[in-house]
Amino acid sequence: MRLSIGARLSALTLACVTLILAMVVGYAYVVSRDTIVELARKNGTAVAQGTASRINAQFQATAKVTETVAATLEDADLSKRFLSDLGRRVLFSNPGIFGTAVAFEPQAFERGTKYFAPYSYRRNYAITSVNLGGDDYNYFTKDWYQLARELNRPVWTEPYYDDGGGDTLMITYSAPFSRRTPRGLQPAGVVTADIDLAWLQRTISSVSVSASGYVFLLSRYGAYIAHPDPALIMNETIFTHAEDLNLPSLRDLGKEMVAGRAGFVEFSDLPGVGAAYVAYQPLPDERWSLAVVLPKDELLAGANRVTRIMTGIGLAGFVLLAGVILAVSGTITRPLRILTRAAGGIAAGNLDQPMPAIAPGDEVGDLAASFTSMKEALRRHIADLTTATAARERIESELRIARDIQMSILPKIFPPFPDRAELDVYASIVPAREVGGDLYDFFFADEHRFCFLIGDVSGKGVPAAFFMAVTKTLIKAVAEREKAPGRILSKVNDELAADNDSCMFVTLFLAILDTRTGRLEFGNAGHNAPLLLRRGRPPEWIGSLEEPMAGAMPDIDYTTGALDLAPGDTLFLTTDGVGEAMNPTLELYTDDRLLETVSAHANAGAQDMLRAVSASVTDWAGGAEQSDDITMLAVRYLGPAPQ
Repeated sequence: MRLSIGARLSALTLACVTLILAMVVGYAYVVSRDTIVELARKNGTAVAQGTASRINAQFQATAKVTETVAATLEDADLSKRFLSDLGRRVLFSNPGIFGTAVAFEPQAFERGTKYFAPYSYRRNYAITSVNLGGDDYNYFTKDWYQLARELNRPVWTEPYYDDGGGDTLMITYSAPFSRRTPRGLQPAGVVTADIDLAWLQRTISSVSVSASGYVFLLSRYGAYIAHPDPALIMNETIFTHAEDLNLPSLRDLGKEMVAGRAGFVEFSDLPGVGAAYVAYQPLPDERWSLAVVLPKDELLAGANRVTRIMTGIGLAGFVLLAGVILAVSGTITRPLRILTRAAGGIAAGNLDQPMPAIAPGDEVGDLAASFTSMKEALRRHIADLTTATAARERIESELRIARDIQMSILPKIFPPFPDRAELDVYASIVPAREVGGDLYDFFFADEHRFCFLIGDVSGKGVPAAFFMAVTKTLIKAVAEREKAPGRILSKVNDELAADNDSCMFVTLFLAILDTRTGRLEFGNAGHNAPLLLRRGRPPEWIGSLEEPMAGAMPDIDYTTGALDLAPGDTLFLTTDGVGEAMNPTLELYTDDRLLETVSAHANAGAQDMLRAVSASVTDWAGGAEQSDDITMLAVRYLGPAPQ
């Protein structure tokens, strides 16, 4: 359906008004949302810090009491009554402590007694005392005893269920103590203080967050200590929970929390609350971490309500404005309809048709003059298009020349060293575009040290080609001064990373072979592992050194690996364009298929091996468009030169 100019003018005006209204409403929403989120971040962080401080205060007080009791026992005149009264006094003076024990070494309290551990704890709002130890409760094997005794320092245990002691979920602070004997201070046992995890649950559940927000607490290994879902407590870690939910973002949060970091993150779909913000804070003394979950819908409810009101007001104004614009535009555009009929010939492509005589002085007259000018502009445009086509062909020609220049800086004469009988070397490169980012090189750094390398620059096209050329030049310059491949890569990385505003990088595998001994030293800057083919043995991948690519960041120390080559051994290097070559059904060639092809030609020369792999990749691609540069380099060690 064709619309009149008046209708289009009205539609354009209303579209502009709608855009402006949307921008105003959107800006208001974004500002209010960002303000609310910032307040939520501050409030959530404050709640997390406050709750962590409360828990830390109780833990620090518990640790202080335990260490004081341990110090007191060094010279105290001990008796069963004294120890029983001591435990009750500790619990009476410290409401946050669930239970306390003094566990002695065998024979340490009295001769002939293996187990002696008076334990006082809270039960049914009263303090109960029992003596721990026996065949059914060997406390010498418990973490709370062994850790403090073996480490000879105070420790916090992981949360556990004390079956036979307090019969509850708890965490224990244990401090070793000694007694003075004629032989001097001797280890005598361990003093403990327990904190009931129910107290932590009550402390955390008392924190007011929002209607559906909540707080949870993780142990040092990510186990849930406190959570609104009781089924998770001491049964799941945040990592197993994330695995069950298939929620990688929850696993990433767990890593941050277990690492002892503080932060504020956003979740798009957190179980139970949906979109939410999470503020997390470490408890450094216990190496725990606490998180506050703030539902996004509740935080942004006010901003959403204001946005809906503003949108409603804007729609009402839009309807009113549309009526006014349609009435006015019909009057203004009537003369244009005359010009529309006259301009039909031009619309049909007749640039020689004369325009009707319309008096100048207003917009319609100007439009008629514009149509006349348009005819001339169209003629010029046709001429310009012809010129642009010629320019495009010139650019394509220059790209072909750039490809020739790029290929010319790579070694391409084989055999490259006809007077050297120690090596058999062959390489090939097939760029995915006119110019590519893959590179290879080989040269003698001195009389006996043969340096060879392969690399893959990020990206494609002319920028990658320039970066490739710079990388190749730097490597050759640095290799003349440095001997270790790791040092060469470190130097080249620093040079590439300096003023690297484009953030480009390159993966590199660089090796130096001593042709006298067969000793091969190598470094790997994020490149895929090469294949080592030893005579009479199956091919094997040279394990990656797991070090980053070059050029991304400065000050990286690359490792130098080493191995020995025997005469007849071959090193086969590729870029990822080989393993990632795709057929028309988008299936990858894969490293396994590469390994199979190379194994079948393990005894072939370097050139025959590369040609066999190239033919295999071409057959696999089946005419599909090449998606990445394909580069290969084979170096076969033939043994030291005859003397």
